[in-house]
Amino acid sequence: MLATASDTSKVPNASATAASSGTDLNGRAAQFAARQIRERLVKYVVDHEGCAPEAVVIRQGQVTSPKGTQSFEQLVDKAYHARVQLWSDGFYKTPKIHYDKHTLTGRPFYYFSYGAACSEVAIDTLTGESRLLKVDILHDVGTSINPAIDIGQIEGGFVQGMGWLTTEQLVWNDKGYLSTHAPSTYKIPTTGDVPEHFRVDLWPEPNREDNVFGSKAVGEPPLMLAISVLEALKDAVAAARPGVVRLDAPATAENLLRSLKV
Repeated sequence: MLATASDTSKVPNASATAASSGTDLNGRAAQFAARQIRERLVKYVVDHEGCAPEAVVIRQGQVTSPKGTQSFEQLVDKAYHARVQLWSDGFYKTPKIHYDKHTLTGRPFYYFSYGAACSEVAIDTLTGESRLLKVDILHDVGTSINPAIDIGQIEGGFVQGMGWLTTEQLVWNDKGYLSTHAPSTYKIPTTGDVPEHFRVDLWPEPNREDNVFGSKAVGEPPLMLAISVLEALKDAVAAARPGVVRLDAPATAENLLRSLKV
């Protein structure tokens, strides 16, 4: 199977990969396409050996049938010369999704992912500067297809969320235009903002819905776990002075210093 970049000249009406839907939509469609090819290969063996489809097992590069074992490559070569179609396409749409915008009822999401984060911070009460010291995250990704990628997505999403809530100040000028419109005009997190203690664990529970290998999307949801940083900063301010704490996001040094004043 050959996978290429999404292009409307090859995949018409393709959905975007936004909202962490790449594996859910495109991966599922590719899986459906692969299953069709598998079924054709099994039928080829069944027709030539006169056995039941259940007797043909394709696993780990080997094809086992009542007449013996052969490599997957050997079977594909035989099927090719027998003019068996070895390409296919797949299409998938998320099931169970329905929503009435007038009654505000329905099921807008196929499933939910869950996560928890614990953050420890330190603040300078004289300057308002802050630092994230420790982060522990437990996140639900279903049955992970690639744990290294999932952990990287969680780390990246969390750091992006931390920037959203601590440094990325939106400023509009007197004409109503956004002045802080790019990383060149506002502060984003750098590697120096990532704490030395940054632990991420994956919750191993499979997706209850019928998704690709029991996985769950993991791109954007971890961004929200950075709320723990904002709440930890509020607790730090509360520990530094009495009274009700008001800390506006983003918790920049200026906003932190303002919140420290009684």
